[in-house]
Amino acid sequence: MSTDVPSDRDTDTGTSGNTPARGTVFTETMLGTLRLDTEDRTRRVRLDLRVSAGRVMRLTGTTEARASGRVRIAGWADDAGAEGELEISPLARRRIRYRIAFTAEGRRLTLDGWKSVTPRRPVASMTVLPYTLYEDGTRVGTGTLRFPLATQLVPFLASFRFPRREEPGAFLAPRWKGEPGRTEVWYTTVTDPSTGSGVWLHHELTAPADGSEPYAHGWAAVFPKVGPVRHARFGPARWTADDAGFGADGVTATRGRLTGSAENGALRWDLAEHPADAPLFTFPRWSWRRQLLPAAQILPAARAFYDGTFTHDDTTLKLSSAPGASARIYGHGNARRWAWLHADLGGGDVLEIVAAVSMRPGLRRLPPMVFLRLRRGDRTWPRRPERPALGWAGLGRFRTAIGLPTWTTTGRAGLRRVRVEVTQPEDRTLTLDYTDPDGTHAVCRNSERADAHILLERWWLGGWRTEAEWTLDGTAHAEVGTR
Repeated sequence: MSTDVPSDRDTDTGTSGNTPARGTVFTETMLGTLRLDTEDRTRRVRLDLRVSAGRVMRLTGTTEARASGRVRIAGWADDAGAEGELEISPLARRRIRYRIAFTAEGRRLTLDGWKSVTPRRPVASMTVLPYTLYEDGTRVGTGTLRFPLATQLVPFLASFRFPRREEPGAFLAPRWKGEPGRTEVWYTTVTDPSTGSGVWLHHELTAPADGSEPYAHGWAAVFPKVGPVRHARFGPARWTADDAGFGADGVTATRGRLTGSAENGALRWDLAEHPADAPLFTFPRWSWRRQLLPAAQILPAARAFYDGTFTHDDTTLKLSSAPGASARIYGHGNARRWAWLHADLGGGDVLEIVAAVSMRPGLRRLPPMVFLRLRRGDRTWPRRPERPALGWAGLGRFRTAIGLPTWTTTGRAGLRRVRVEVTQPEDRTLTLDYTDPDGTHAVCRNSERADAHILLERWWLGGWRTEAEWTLDGTAHAEVGTR
């Protein structure tokens, strides 16, 4: 299988210091056939992709973009979590290359092919994609996909968006400016598509309320598909400010890289992070910039992919394009009660929920305040993050019933309503304690292999109709915290 890469890339990694002001997002559907080497018949194939590039595409240059979507192969595969990349170079290299990884009957496969652009056959060369199917580098089949101009040209052109880009790395610098009574967190959650294991890396700065020396600490945890959850802590260590992100006790969480070890090397990791989406402000944008709320959380990139290794005891996970995300928290400490969910829904869709009861007097007796952000394509619902938390004049707020092993969130905004049910099985849940800057304690119960069911409905012609529905089996990341 060819592995050549272009030397002149416009990548969407978000790690460059010169991130363009706008990117490019579009969707594409192709239909065709596949013939497996072990079969004497062809199967029908449908490929639906959402493509995201880090800049406005240049037709005269080479642009690399991330792709996610759904692969359907008649009688064999239906994977809504397909991921990969495109090399878009119609003039410079005269090709548009696709490399899409997906799962079929438990097998991890890669669709690799390109459209060979030529002025002699402009329409055919831009719409026909011959490809080869690989498993672990070995060919297992061949096929051809075609872009159906009659039915897909208009939706394809209408799907183009040029969203404003924000540099994910800019959100990694510490917010803490020396005030006592603050806590700051960098955390990452990942699902290994090969083994089904979940990974959790938590990095934290605590500045005690009594004005004593700040310290850095954290932990790493792995949630195997088979076997008990394994975790280990690192620190506490002296905090040293670094604009690149978190760095203490040999552990780092910086732009594009996560490295470290815990328990004398029993757990160790070295991961490259590739942001694949724009930042997602779970709380209102102003709450992160102006620090007016007790705490605020953001995702520097709503989705990311991870390559590298995570070793626990004698087992090493080799991550390749593993989906996940990193997040940031800054505030005065942990809530009185809280629930959290990060769900990669496949096809570029992602759901983030933070529901919490504040520790502040007058607020601690209120029901959980809910911040829910559902990103589909280049649009995020509800449009404003305050809407689920506050409703309209206090009415219509979203509601979360916090509990274990199952908790739920429900709500309605505009013509849509959502119901989210999260289950954290006891054998897939890790219990850890937190110490706030004021010395009080909280307990979290975290699962990086949680289950989730999300139902999104839309009001249409006098009734509610299902707009989208997702079921995640062991790939949701969730947490419940209590005092």
